Amino acid sequence: MQQLKTDFTSREDMAAYIQQEFPFLESPGGLSPYLGGRKAGLARLEEFKIEQYGKERNFLNGEVSRLSPYISRGCLELEEVRQWALQHPLSKSVESFVSELAWRGFFHLVYQEEGTGILADLEPPKVSLGKHQITLPEDIARGETGLPSMDTLIGMLRETGYLHNHARMYLASYVVHFRKVSWRSGADWMYALLIDGDFASNHLSWQWVASTFSNKPYIFNRENLERYGGAVLPGDPRQGDPFDASYEALAERLFGGEYRPEPRRSSGNYQ
Repeated sequence: MQQLKTDFTSREDMAAYIQQEFPFLESPGGLSPYLGGRKAGLARLEEFKIEQYGKERNFLNGEVSRLSPYISRGCLELEEVRQWALQHPLSKSVESFVSELAWRGFFHLVYQEEGTGILADLEPPKVSLGKHQITLPEDIARGETGLPSMDTLIGMLRETGYLHNHARMYLASYVVHFRKVSWRSGADWMYALLIDGDFASNHLSWQWVASTFSNKPYIFNRENLERYGGAVLPGDPRQGDPFDASYEALAERLFGGEYRPEPRRSSGNYQ
């Protein structure tokens, strides 16, 4: 077997070589916006303005760490990132960031305990999911849903392999609750496209949105989308806008009498 070349003068040369060696790839795509390796990860860590994180983290154009590609690929350890954060003066921002790291660690512990069991519902859903379609619709996969906001998110995912965490929640909620697609199908699809794909975090987050690992389903409305994503996302046509309603009205339309939120976790092994 011929050994692949590993010494390149630039990332562009590497990309050209890969396309030359694997001409059967229908869509080779472009270079990732993320430089790989520990050196690049440490540089990003030092660039991260953690003091702004608390107030901006829910906004799609806000200050977030963007460290997930380096953590998920082992360039940075979760604990060393936590220790770096704790060197800063204690604040809501630091507390929020460390909490997010803890969620990642928690998801890994659940995966360690459950194994491939995380590919199935960990808890009874709080809304009916039994009739959701198994196959992801092609218009979602291609980013041609007709909703500019969702198509923009899908385009970003396909082109860069990265999405802000809030954007992932929007997209998961749209797929599962608005389009009635199995959370497992959506989770598998997104995981295959993510440059920072973390199996435990991704699939358990989709379960959280679906309500099979949380006390209620996650949904969003137009007001939320415009508040946190308006600086990044284009608007959607007002006529027939599926998100333009109060949360009460959305819950009734999407779930009807099957909506059974729990005031707190009362099922499953991880309450």
